[in-house]
Amino acid sequence: MTGATLEVLALALIPAILWGFTPIFDKRGMAAGGGSVQASLVVVVVDSAIYWLAIAVLYGRAAFSGLTPETLAVFVFAGVIGTALGRITIFVGVDRVGASLNSTILSTRPLFATLIALAFLGEPLGPITGIGIVILVGGVSILTLSKGGDLGGWRPRDLLWPIAAAATFAVANVSRRYGMLETPISALEAVAINETAGMIALVAYALAVKGTAVLSRPRETYLYFTGSGLLTTIAMLSLMAALGLEGGRIAIVDPLVATAPLFTLLFAAVLLRDVERVTKGVVAGAALVVVGAVLITV
Repeated sequence: MTGATLEVLALALIPAILWGFTPIFDKRGMAAGGGSVQASLVVVVVDSAIYWLAIAVLYGRAAFSGLTPETLAVFVFAGVIGTALGRITIFVGVDRVGASLNSTILSTRPLFATLIALAFLGEPLGPITGIGIVILVGGVSILTLSKGGDLGGWRPRDLLWPIAAAATFAVANVSRRYGMLETPISALEAVAINETAGMIALVAYALAVKGTAVLSRPRETYLYFTGSGLLTTIAMLSLMAALGLEGGRIAIVDPLVATAPLFTLLFAAVLLRDVERVTKGVVAGAALVVVGAVLITV
């Protein structure tokens, strides 16, 4: 195994672990009275501020010197779809079904990426991919019957929220990979554009639909969502760096990132006992989803 491959694996494992833990903060914040739009705004404001500060320190006026209009459009699109729309659906999903179930369903992302490739690129479905899809769907079916997740209970249709988030992130990740291959700008510059575009979209949505009332939430919720934002800052930068390396193919990066729910299950079983339930069905479903996601991607 080459040093470059090891670097890709390490960079892809970092967001898996961190995004395995962020649902813990998210669930605590939502349980304390937080809202999905508020949470999304806090997270994106935190990471955008850190990214732009780092760019100012590291690059100064030389920042974005290799940026083209096409590349800008790609990362803006990924930010609006993945950062704005994707995060809103994530937080709603965490609130409705719980951190463990939401994180697991998010790992169906490779399924949507495969369907996108089939529809728009004409890529065929191989036998391993077909097996992976069957296993993944079986895992989701087990999750539906698991009686795990939020202690307050949930309905099967509530799973549509994390499924929608998985679809948006599939589109965003494919766009990010394309953008990183087509541009000489750094991962830090790319992720700053991505998150800033998402922030602008979220602010516009909040002002148009809910106004400043969206921020009228308990102070405690801001602490949880800020913690989530700090972890997301590192996770997003690490993901973009992995996608930008020569060996950072989706087939390598996505399966590792898709292991995040296994970490979430571990953290939730210890830290969220009072608000959600991790059953044997949840564990079994999560394992099948992860295995299916890996087979689909590979």
